Amino acid sequence: MIKQEKIYDVITYGRSSIDLYSQAVGAPFEDIPGFHAFVGGSPLNIAVGCSRLGLKASLLSGVGRDKVGDFLLNFLKKENVITDNVPVIEGARSSAVLLGIEPPDRFPLVYYRDNCADSQINIDHVLKAGIEKSRLFEVSGTALNIDPTRSAAFLGAEIARKNDVPVMLDLDFRADQWHDIRAFGVTCRAFMRNVNVVLGTEEEILAAYLSDESQLTISHQQISAPEIKGDINVAIKGILGLGVDVLIVKTGSRGAIVYLPDGTIQEVPGFPVEVVNVLGAGDAFAAGFIYGYLKEWDLYKCCRMGNACGAHVVTQLGCANFTPYEDEILELIESKGGF
Repeated sequence: MIKQEKIYDVITYGRSSIDLYSQAVGAPFEDIPGFHAFVGGSPLNIAVGCSRLGLKASLLSGVGRDKVGDFLLNFLKKENVITDNVPVIEGARSSAVLLGIEPPDRFPLVYYRDNCADSQINIDHVLKAGIEKSRLFEVSGTALNIDPTRSAAFLGAEIARKNDVPVMLDLDFRADQWHDIRAFGVTCRAFMRNVNVVLGTEEEILAAYLSDESQLTISHQQISAPEIKGDINVAIKGILGLGVDVLIVKTGSRGAIVYLPDGTIQEVPGFPVEVVNVLGAGDAFAAGFIYGYLKEWDLYKCCRMGNACGAHVVTQLGCANFTPYEDEILELIESKGGF
């Protein structure tokens, strides 16, 4: 096999949106007086986070021929994220999300993703993206929920593995984006056979292993956030058994836990901060982790970098707009005692 020249450090694949965040922290959603306009979508956030850390990041997503698409592309270009792989999709609309901020534990979201452009990324877009020329390919779990973006993601992972490009799956579980949330588990498990690194919260890990209706508790109020039952250790063991190299479980303020197929478990402490908004913290974690991973740091140090980036973002109002730059996050880590 001819070794491909690397022109990207990372390609992130999936959602991109305008995020409208409540201007009144603590206000119930129905009483929100106005919204801040930010950008969002897990892969977009990760690409911006990586770019601010000094990596050459490309986003593989889609926007509509609309002002929201212009807004997103303008932001990405200012952040030095490569937008060559963000086509304008005719007949589709750029995605939008409305978010409430009610600390410490209520952050309601409303998605507007009918006929959204990033779900129209297809096999041809993936073939043109240059995945074989990237040092890492990161995929959002929501990109697996519907075709054509689902089959294109599977092809992207195959291209990566054939070219020795590590594949990272951020589970990005959004229950209301699936016709049956058990399909999330079925699809993710199939996709993981071409994945090296899996990132997710405990809830997302349980969802990724979900297959039985008896494991669900759903009420009218829980449609977008059902309670998922199960043994987290069984789910972790099952995912590792699919052939992934490492599973990282994000545990919020407690930090992260590294699980390896040989049974190794390593807890990585977080950085205590005062929380304003937890949304986007996981994406910041992913960007920090990728930064360390591509520098060939050990997994503990990669997770510490991720924890620091996540801690920075939870003190802010939004996601990508507030992700840290390399110098400031390394300074934060040093001020907290280092890695």
